[in-house]
Amino acid sequence: MAAPDSTSSTASTLRLAPPANSRMGGKDFTWGVATASYQIEGAIHEDGRLPSIWDTFSAVPGKVLHGDTGEFACDHYHRFESDVDLMAQLGVDAYRLSTAWPRVMDAQGKPNPKGLDFYKRLFDRLEAKGIDRFVTLYHWDLPQHLEDRGGWLNRDTAYRFADYADLMSREFKGQVKAWCTLNEPWCSAYLGYGNGHHAPGRTDPRFSTQAMHHLLLGHGLALQALEANDPGALRGLVANIGRGTTDRDTPADREAAHLYEVQHNDWVLGPLLKKEYPKDLFKLWPGTEPLVLPGDMDVIGGKLDFLGINYYFHLNLRSDGKHGFVDVPLEGVERTQMGWQVHPQGLQDLLVDFKARYPNLPPIYITENGMASDDKVVNGTVDDSQRISFLNRHFAAISGAMDKGVDVRGYFVWSLIDNFEWAFGYERRFGIVHVDYATQQRTLKQSAKSFTEFLKARAAG
Repeated sequence: MAAPDSTSSTASTLRLAPPANSRMGGKDFTWGVATASYQIEGAIHEDGRLPSIWDTFSAVPGKVLHGDTGEFACDHYHRFESDVDLMAQLGVDAYRLSTAWPRVMDAQGKPNPKGLDFYKRLFDRLEAKGIDRFVTLYHWDLPQHLEDRGGWLNRDTAYRFADYADLMSREFKGQVKAWCTLNEPWCSAYLGYGNGHHAPGRTDPRFSTQAMHHLLLGHGLALQALEANDPGALRGLVANIGRGTTDRDTPADREAAHLYEVQHNDWVLGPLLKKEYPKDLFKLWPGTEPLVLPGDMDVIGGKLDFLGINYYFHLNLRSDGKHGFVDVPLEGVERTQMGWQVHPQGLQDLLVDFKARYPNLPPIYITENGMASDDKVVNGTVDDSQRISFLNRHFAAISGAMDKGVDVRGYFVWSLIDNFEWAFGYERRFGIVHVDYATQQRTLKQSAKSFTEFLKARAAG
């Protein structure tokens, strides 16, 4: 249900922009758009690309809504030139993308020249258009042959990930402004190995904590390779964060909200910034401590040049009567097509809290923020006024955090174009550009048009 302020104005009168006098409007603040390889590229059988866990998972009946797969997606593999031209038309400073591990290496770990050439051509075109490259190495498309050997439950996968980072940073030295090792390891570990909602579909809390440890170990090893091969680029990791509060002021319910944020946020940030897992995580999942070898936490806690933050929603938590939490949805609040509660203040609260609790918090880029809506093209126009309102309110929240001393240096809208939304297939549309999947026609939504107006005014000012 949309809140009144998201629908009271038409798209033609809503303007997308940060608050007046916000430092987000400065020339040194990076504005960009984001996508991910499996969600847009398609061409899963072309030029030596190997199967990924998402190819396998989405082929299992019932795993993805409507039986959708990433086989064709947005056909970006063949349309990347026009998609880059579209970004240039928008006027963005940067593009956050991911490279597909199964596309650039064979099963023996040797380079696949055709896969590497695709990214070379993509990077060259972005550079020609003056668009900086923020490149994520792992956005969930693990090669299936590695999953067949245990995936992220197998410590060896961390070392194979370091090999992949080594290859990419040698091949593309000097062509990438920022390397992001992992995208949302919480999703890979918990949704992939804990509750089975994502590939590879395994369901055991102990699996999730061990997978997380190997993901983070792979991150730390990859940092070392990136620093050695491409020292001029920034290096970081992208974490998804969630705000949890409770509507019942009891000790048990406050503890439930706390445990949610420990599980959703500190499970990743604790190892990265304190070189330790939060002890309260194992109150929630007793007996699931991962196997940690000597020196692992020092590797995981290697220096970050930046931290990417992805933020989408808030949950209302209550105690489950044991040692955990349950989500009790609030009535009468604004929600997106995903059913997620819109709560911009949660982003500001979390950023300010992280600054207070993690003295070594690195500079932050908001690497994903956006919303899904049931967008349709009507007479050549897509009215997504709720999205414009959503983004503006989150801009205000980020600006508020910056006013409180949080070092935020950029913002990337999720996403550039509608795409394969994982287990929800193609039904949920996050793009500021509409995609007709039957024809692959791109249509700028009102949010994209307004974003372009803001970026042009900023560049002119």
